[in-house]
Amino acid sequence: MNVKAPSVCVSVKTEHLPKHPKSKDNKYAFAYHITISNQYPESLQLLRRYWLITDGNGKKVEVNGEGVVGEQPIIVSGGNYQYSSGALLDTPVGTMEGHYEMRAENGDIVRAQIPLFTLAKPNSIN
Repeated sequence: MNVKAPSVCVSVKTEHLPKHPKSKDNKYAFAYHITISNQYPESLQLLRRYWLITDGNGKKVEVNGEGVVGEQPIIVSGGNYQYSSGALLDTPVGTMEGHYEMRAENGDIVRAQIPLFTLAKPNSIN
């Protein structure tokens, strides 16, 4: 059974990484810090992630994969899970959005939306 998860909250903080080694390759490096809060009545295991990354030129890249940062964490009901990762863009501004696929203890598959967020080099947006 697929269930949308209004009871799973995903919050994001971002930062530009100007000294990242790839910045020398005319890339813009960003870190994003995710907090997943489980208000679902059961523990959830994060199985998969999907990202849609769009740069300032409209170039889109889709990323699908198992877990996050090499883990498939179990997030207890009422608990949080935090991790950090990164993205490289060809432009100083872009966006990311997506979803997590999680499995509840009862076997239900829960899809938690990751809201659209902006990646931006400081002073790039007026």
